[in-house]
Amino acid sequence: MIGLLQRVTHASVDVEGRCIASIGHGLLVLVGVQRDDSEHELERLLERLLGYRVFPDEQGRMNRDVRQAAGGLLLVPQFTLAADTRSGTRPGFSTAAAPDEGRRLFELMVERARERHDPVAAGRFGADMQVALVNDGPVTFSLEVRPAR
Repeated sequence: MIGLLQRVTHASVDVEGRCIASIGHGLLVLVGVQRDDSEHELERLLERLLGYRVFPDEQGRMNRDVRQAAGGLLLVPQFTLAADTRSGTRPGFSTAAAPDEGRRLFELMVERARERHDPVAAGRFGADMQVALVNDGPVTFSLEVRPAR
């Protein structure tokens, strides 16, 4: 499972010209579900997202996580993050989870995030979304949790 996190001053998701999700300062996370992902990878990625220290402390060092910074969390499903881009000029999607499983795991991630943090907002799986953000810093990290083999 892949999470591309960006520290933002604000971010929002529009579907069909209507805002369906937004946060003020916090983390925008694009979430890619891969073929062999399970609830174990979901839990590990969520734990890392909530605990990842990307917000400044009093000395300006990145020592605070989203909870300590009282920031929002905006989760956005991003199918293309799971693409195979190792060769050629066109991405392959055999490495991505099947749509039903991708939806299930993404929606479960949103549910579990809401149990542990507030506020949590989310994009819509399978929708044509327009994502707007102001990246703060810019600060962007790619986190990946791979299934144990």
